[in-house]
Formats: sequence, structure tokens, C-alpha cells
Amino acid sequence: MEKIDELTNKSLPIIAYGNPVLRQKSRNIYDRDILVDKLIEDLWNTLEISGGVGLAAPQIDSQLNAFVVKSTLMYDELETNYRKKLFCGDKGIEEVFINANILEYSEETNKLTEGCLSIPGISEDIKRPWDIIVEYLDKDFVLHRKMFSGYTARVIQHEFDHTKGLLFIDHLSALNKKLTRNKLKQIKQGKIPTDYPIQYLKYR
Repeated sequence: MEKIDELTNKSLPIIAYGNPVLRQKSRNIYDRDILVDKLIEDLWNTLEISGGVGLAAPQIDSQLNAFVVKSTLMYDELETNYRKKLFCGDKGIEEVFINANILEYSEETNKLTEGCLSIPGISEDIKRPWDIIVEYLDKDFVLHRKMFSGYTARVIQHEFDHTKGLLFIDHLSALNKKLTRNKLKQIKQGKIPTDYPIQYLKYR
């Protein structure tokens, strides 16, 4: 309980759908400084308290190009058969991505249900490439170029979208977008309860 209280004090509220910050493109980070280190710490603390598998800087009201991924959380929760299906011999990752750029997408795709901490109460099947090659800086500003697959690749793509001002609902068909319209309106109005701190845009 003490750990949860401590994390809550160090975490930030998730920015909810409707806030313009979620539709802005993130700015690249060129120097590692105390503000960047603080951003990374805030991302991890907020992700931990919210129970998510990934979180991007715009979701805590920052326009810097960074996100964190903790796909190990999903790996730990899945039964063996689903682990084999969604993870390619790995156990997920816990990684910081700064100035990430997806260089290649595989032709192979899969469809899986996605949600978003900024869009509570909505989950939809989204088709994404199975493999991706990503170039990024880690928390120590070391440059990497790696291939990621399966569920981990999906989480990276989801968070990468955030840095481009995109949301998972943008990948829905016109019909499904129409079906989510009412729920999105409720989110804007702050009518969807969450079990984690969230900051709704004041509805006018």
C-alpha cells in the first residue's frame, strides 16, 4: 500500500481524449538533460500506477518525442498458449524509446484488440504489421536499430502513433468510427470513470 501511495504521488494524470495535445506531433529530443530524465521517470511512474503496457509523452502533457513500453506485463499475465502466439520466443521488453522512427513494416499482419489509457472504455480490433524495424535512442541516448515482433511490435506502433498525433481509433473503419462516436463524446465530457488518475478536458 505504501508503494502504491508513493507512486501515486510521483505519477501524473493521463491526458484524456479531446485534449488537443494528443493530436500534436512530438518534438525530437537533441540533448539529454534533467528535464528529459524527469520525463522518463514520470512516464514509468505513471505507467506503473495506471497498469498499462505503454505510455507516450503526449499522454502526460509533454510534446517531447519519447515513450516507454512494458510488454513484459502482458507476457506475465498470459497463459502459455497465448504467450507462444503473441511473443516470438521473447518475454517482452521494458524499454525507453526516444526519437523513435519505424524504418520498416512487414507485410504480415495480425489483428488484436487494443485500448488506450487516454481513451477509457473503448477497445477495438486493430490490424497492424507483425514485424517492425525501429531506430531509437534509449534512456542513455545510445542509438539502436532493432527488429521487434508480435505483441511488443504492436505496443511500439501504438505508442509511436501517439508521437505523430495519431490514436488507435484512427485505424478503425468508417463504420466502427461512427459506432464509437457516442462513447468518445462521453469521454470528452468526463463521464467515463477510470481506476487511475485521468485529466479530462473541461467540456464546453
